[in-house]
Amino acid sequence: MTAVKRLKVAHIRSHDEYRLDLSPEVTIITGANGSGKTSLLEAVYISLQGGSFRGSDGDILQKESPWWRIDVTLDDDQERVIKFDPTKTTSRKQFTIDNKTTARIPAKLKHPVVLFEPEDLRLLHGSPARRRQFIDRFITQLNPLYGTSLRKYERALKQRNNLLKSAHISDDQLFAWNVALAEHGSYIIEQRIAFIEQINQNLAELYRSIAGTHDDVSIHYSHTYIGDIKQKLLNDLHLHLERDRYLGSTSVGPHRHDVLFEINTSPALSVASRGEARTIVLALKFLEVDIIEQLTDKTPIILLDDVFSELDASRQQLLTSQLKGHQIIITSATSHAGEHLRHVKL
Repeated sequence: MTAVKRLKVAHIRSHDEYRLDLSPEVTIITGANGSGKTSLLEAVYISLQGGSFRGSDGDILQKESPWWRIDVTLDDDQERVIKFDPTKTTSRKQFTIDNKTTARIPAKLKHPVVLFEPEDLRLLHGSPARRRQFIDRFITQLNPLYGTSLRKYERALKQRNNLLKSAHISDDQLFAWNVALAEHGSYIIEQRIAFIEQINQNLAELYRSIAGTHDDVSIHYSHTYIGDIKQKLLNDLHLHLERDRYLGSTSVGPHRHDVLFEINTSPALSVASRGEARTIVLALKFLEVDIIEQLTDKTPIILLDDVFSELDASRQQLLTSQLKGHQIIITSATSHAGEHLRHVKL
């Protein structure tokens, strides 16, 4: 089992410099809101996944600082150094692992991370963008090609939207971007549907074991496709062209889709209580851990960002007991969270 043994950050958000030794089991980082707890989880995430879960490389840089740096030591004594220098024109961020420096972490050196944020507990009642982000982040860890397709789709979407805002634009100028959106968008849709089907295989059973009920819970993709998805997307882009010109943005495609939850065949958004919604999210997170382990043969590191304050004592206990055997790093604004566990105070 891989674990982070030591973390050091410099010029990361509110931290001038900070060093932290971590337990291979559970560490709780406590401190007031705004003290930089989440930034430490963010640094761990970057060191293992290559990018942040809450901003760009420039966003992370402490105000008026010339650069930022993250140093991580894993339990096998592997050293990872990540540097960001905004003055460079290329390769502004660099990773040095095993004395080899690259602009990205190679896929084989990425280590899976399961992140749990307070917003995740509002997943069912949050925005479609939040639900898309949940499924996209999940799939990207398991399939590097998916992350590449997402980036290419987003670039093509930006280019098409820019053209749509122009006063004079021909269909031919848009066609190349339509093709790119259809190509990458069809792959994104296929992967989302496949992973949602995989989640559905065990979601209801796990939910019932947590909740102690006989309720049926399921997850669905908002759009159903039969046949050639790429051709269907191309047709939709052409069909909605005049509306898109009027709006100045692309109105169809996976960037507009949603992930839907049902409980006993009714929309969970309408009928699920707060406790039921949170139990569904807990079940999803436990499934995320299980699926990652099955498909990668790696034990993910668990990052819990201030979620204890959102959970009652029984769900706190369930969370830590269910994830036993993983390195868990928890942030909390209160020192009472997980009182039986090791705390580090900022």
